[in-house]
Amino acid sequence: MQIPFDNSYARLPDRFFTRMTPVPVREPHLIAFNAPLAAELGITPADDTTLAQVFAGNQMPEGADPLAQAYAGHQFGGFSPQLGDGRANLLGEVVRDGHRVDIQLKGSGPTPYSRMGDGRAWMGPVLREYVLSEAMYALGIPTSRALAAVATGETVYREPGAMPGAILTRVAASHIRVGTFQYLAARRDTDGLRALYEHVIDRHYPEATDPADLLSRVIDRQARLVAQWMSVGFIHGVMNTDNTTLSGETIDYGPCAFMDSYHPDTVFSSIDRQGRYAFSNQPNVIVWNMAQLATALVPLMPDADAAVEAFTEIVHAMPALTQSYWRQAFGRKIGLTEATPADETLITDLLSNMAHGQADFTNTFRALGDGTAREQFSDPALFDDWESEWRTRLEQEHEPHALMRAVNPVVIPRNHRVEQMIDAAVAGDFAPFERLNHVLARPFEPDPDAADLRRPPQSSEIVHQTFCGT
Repeated sequence: MQIPFDNSYARLPDRFFTRMTPVPVREPHLIAFNAPLAAELGITPADDTTLAQVFAGNQMPEGADPLAQAYAGHQFGGFSPQLGDGRANLLGEVVRDGHRVDIQLKGSGPTPYSRMGDGRAWMGPVLREYVLSEAMYALGIPTSRALAAVATGETVYREPGAMPGAILTRVAASHIRVGTFQYLAARRDTDGLRALYEHVIDRHYPEATDPADLLSRVIDRQARLVAQWMSVGFIHGVMNTDNTTLSGETIDYGPCAFMDSYHPDTVFSSIDRQGRYAFSNQPNVIVWNMAQLATALVPLMPDADAAVEAFTEIVHAMPALTQSYWRQAFGRKIGLTEATPADETLITDLLSNMAHGQADFTNTFRALGDGTAREQFSDPALFDDWESEWRTRLEQEHEPHALMRAVNPVVIPRNHRVEQMIDAAVAGDFAPFERLNHVLARPFEPDPDAADLRRPPQSSEIVHQTFCGT
């Protein structure tokens, strides 16, 4: 097979990464291959055996320049100056239609950044990220994507015991993180910061004029991204600065989840014991993360004091920007083409009533366009109290129900279905995995044969916690 590599990150200074090849696995077997995405990237077709060898890391395609990236990061507020790709390997980059993307293996063996880990992944998190990242793409939300999943034929040992190993091939606009800048700033490596800054400008923001302008543009993308997450009930679960990209894409699907019943304080991540990354706190966390990026960029400015003042003003403007994106996203969900600040009360009242009425997030918003939202509330009077004001507001709109059907998904990757899919796959049955991918590729289209995937979990099916599980 041929992958048209053109590797720019590998041309940066050697201290940005460690060159190394993936550690071969014993018996790779192809689980899934995203042929449409491969075609978009100009990757030539190959048989399953070849695909398994390449995307397990056993066989290096021509032009690959494999490496593990170095970065730092704040993890739950505590700074770790040395992190990096502990189980990932960047094979290289592909340029297609003017856009450059990374192709990375995840679960490809230990690296100098593994911190005593084995560098592997078990099948559950690999299939989880495959399904969720492709679902996010179908929802129109910026995200890394899944190109392939390969079973390794080896056993990975985690807390629950022996698990089948697997490797994910991930495609992203880049894997440059806030933590990548922090890594160099912590070492007072101004030359390295300058090289990374110029690389990011060239790759992601060619219109940016200086570090302050770059910061503003990254903030805009992240503000929009978080608003989009919230509009579909998505909780990232681990919004550390090493999981926050400069490109503005969703990345690192560890303990993430989609809400069933709405509550603003929902937390799923087993490691988020204080609710730092709860659903409603995501707009606050992203501001904090952007402040860390701003701090790392200060050494690039000629006057540090002036830079701190300018960057502070830019970061302090972010909450209003995120709120504006949030208002527009949720306004469309209730049928408003252009929601105004005066409409925010209408939106927040609905959400408050949903929380009190234990209404399912996805199904309630979809039912607004279908005229059946009242049925979603444990106490329908909570919807009745809100409905009359909403219908009065809709009289100012042209085709609100068509808009609601266009932006409110019918189906999402519900946590219990994902867990059931993983259990089946571990037992050798990949049909639920294939079915989820098929249905979630068209999230806005009702599918009579997939009505079960719309159903919220029964009490015995509720997933209370999600895990990194790598």
